[in-house]
Amino acid sequence: MSSSLVSSAGYRRLTRAAFAGVVALGLASCSSGSSGGLALDDAVPDQVPDGTSLSVSIKTTRLQLEATDQLADLPFTVSDWPDVSAGPDVIQAFRGNAVDLATNAAIPPIQAHATGLDAKIVAVREKEQPQYLLATAPGSDITELPDLRGKKIAFSPGQAQGVVILRTLKAQGLTTKDVQLVELPSPQFLTALQSKQVDIAPLSEPTVTKYLNQYGPDGAKALATDAVDALTVLWAPVEVLQDPAKAAAIKAFIPFWARGEVWAWENQDAWIQKYYVESEQVSAEDGKRIVASVGQRPVYPANWDAAVEWTQDTVQLLSDAGYFSEFDADELFDRRFETIAADAVPAEYRGGVQR
Repeated sequence: MSSSLVSSAGYRRLTRAAFAGVVALGLASCSSGSSGGLALDDAVPDQVPDGTSLSVSIKTTRLQLEATDQLADLPFTVSDWPDVSAGPDVIQAFRGNAVDLATNAAIPPIQAHATGLDAKIVAVREKEQPQYLLATAPGSDITELPDLRGKKIAFSPGQAQGVVILRTLKAQGLTTKDVQLVELPSPQFLTALQSKQVDIAPLSEPTVTKYLNQYGPDGAKALATDAVDALTVLWAPVEVLQDPAKAAAIKAFIPFWARGEVWAWENQDAWIQKYYVESEQVSAEDGKRIVASVGQRPVYPANWDAAVEWTQDTVQLLSDAGYFSEFDADELFDRRFETIAADAVPAEYRGGVQR
């Protein structure tokens, strides 16, 4: 990957070019099932018709189902598990019919709405503590958050990382005019840090550990921020949700997703081995440290009012920063699915968003 910075327009071109392959794959092997016919205020069917398939971009659930031997229990076929995680890439995959269901923070659905993609949130998991650290470039003189003033910060306005930066600046009494925001897709954050083209970038685990293992001896650091990316969501294009078979398959999938996260929390040693060691190629020791520092009990609200309120605050934050026009965040949520995740887990895994 080139280490040169790109403009936001270049970012969009790069995303489209890089993603052309998976979009083409989706067009060639679209999920089966009847198309259209289900209005967004119609009840979602409980029965999944024979022959239904979905393309599901949720890597952690695939690994959890593999670890618990439940893949065969899904009442539909997963045609593909594409490893597409960055919000802008998921949006492109939705547009190209390459993915039916994905997981992200709540920020990509905001960006999708702002750019004309009609998609809905169908499940919500709450997070009550920060998931991102602010990594510094090798040799940087940044030692605390007030040092951000005047610095070049990697920034992706349509992703959770971007909102973490905006919330961090606000907490420090800084505005976007007090720093230099360098718009990049999050997969380019590491390259920009390594080449010192930015001074700081928000990273999550296990990427932070990999980065510090390599560049810590050269002075790279990771600063804590209190900014919480409060939601993880499952979301799908409206076109998919209007397909009765696919909507039923999504309804059936949500309990597997929620219970898989609960299993990972309750079986941390097995999950560390499956995910951090085997999939992400970090040591078991680092995996244990990561879980101890940023791992948290999964929580699924049976009522989404607080989640909508947090999302509305985020819409306002992005609007105030000049990125997206304000709109009613409730439009992003498909409340037909509101209680499904909470109903699938024990009572101790249900709760309300902490703002």
